Amino acid sequence: MIINEIFYSLQGEGFLAGVPSVFVRLAGCPLRCCWCDTKYAWGADAGDEMSIDAIVEKVLSFEVRHIVITGGEPMVHPDLPMLVKALADPSRHITIETSGIEFVDGLACDLMSISPKLSNSMPQQEELAVTHEQERLNIAEMQKLIETYDYQLKFVVDTPADLDEIAETIGKLSSVNPYKIMLMPQAASQGEYVGKLAMVAEVCKNTGFALSPRLQVMLWNNRRGQ
Repeated sequence: MIINEIFYSLQGEGFLAGVPSVFVRLAGCPLRCCWCDTKYAWGADAGDEMSIDAIVEKVLSFEVRHIVITGGEPMVHPDLPMLVKALADPSRHITIETSGIEFVDGLACDLMSISPKLSNSMPQQEELAVTHEQERLNIAEMQKLIETYDYQLKFVVDTPADLDEIAETIGKLSSVNPYKIMLMPQAASQGEYVGKLAMVAEVCKNTGFALSPRLQVMLWNNRRGQ
């Protein structure tokens, strides 16, 4: 597998925000969101080839319970099931972070962290925008994910107008637990984060959805490896 980076930090987002975790970032993502904070992992060759055994050895060297498999887009990797199987253990908790564009069955995953991409993620480059619009939202695959795995849905909010699109997306899914939905500010820097946090908090108060922090932005200004 091509691994972009493996590092130890705190989970920055979602219901497990603040939990010390080892992150395994897989290379490659077809979506190329305009506000993506890990553009260095977009390319399928953006990293080093590592065997499953080498990945597991590196992850376990940190001696923490929580493991986060992220990207890029982990669910498009054919070797993902083998990696998850090798890492799975009753003493460990595995989160997979995904945009929800592809379903993979049988993963030993404790939490499927799904972040559906709204139109606010559209790349500015025309050639990237076409592919992005075609692939960014796959309701059928997302539905299978939430029916199969324990999950959370995290929506990136850029402006209050995004709420209509969030509601539309949720409405296309069946049996979504509203207590598993979180909203978080779109922010690439600490200043941008602080500027939008109060706005997203008000949206959360109006909808009843939880507010997700972005600790990697708030604490480390989106510095790589944190």
